[in-house]
Amino acid sequence: MTLSNLRPAPGSHKSERRVGRGHGSGRGKTAGRGTKGQKARSGGKIHRAFNGGQNRLSKRLSFVRGQGNSNAPFRDEYTIINVVALNQFEAGSQVRPEDLVAQDLATKAQSRGLIKILGEGEIDRPLTVYAHKFSASAREKIEAAGGTVEIIPTKVYPKTKRRKDDKAATANQQGAGE
Repeated sequence: MTLSNLRPAPGSHKSERRVGRGHGSGRGKTAGRGTKGQKARSGGKIHRAFNGGQNRLSKRLSFVRGQGNSNAPFRDEYTIINVVALNQFEAGSQVRPEDLVAQDLATKAQSRGLIKILGEGEIDRPLTVYAHKFSASAREKIEAAGGTVEIIPTKVYPKTKRRKDDKAATANQQGAGE
């Protein structure tokens, strides 16, 4: 076998349709474009949002700024766990996100995300609870039962764009430091 003998597998390559190459090709004259009209002309494209002369959908809807008109991609989604669910753990134990998965209180994917503890129900045993956020009532109930609350730190990225008032503040600080 040599490079000159290589061929694609039979049936895998379809020959290109030669359009507008005379009557013998089977696609001569109008070349499959029908008869006259905008779409028969060269460069005669119609915008995909064109609605037959009627106002297009994007013009009819209200103008709302923002990507996708919602905050969903930029919003932090928390997995909610209530204090009453923590009664499944033994007294004095540490409750981490992976422990919540072991007790079927959260999925594996949710344990890798953000977790918030809310204060619905009562807790009757001292626990050390690790989560990203706690409601005020949940914090009170856990501490009242003799437990402790540990906040898992989240990575905070510094803002890249400087606002005008930030520039003025840094200029004042530099001027005062000299």
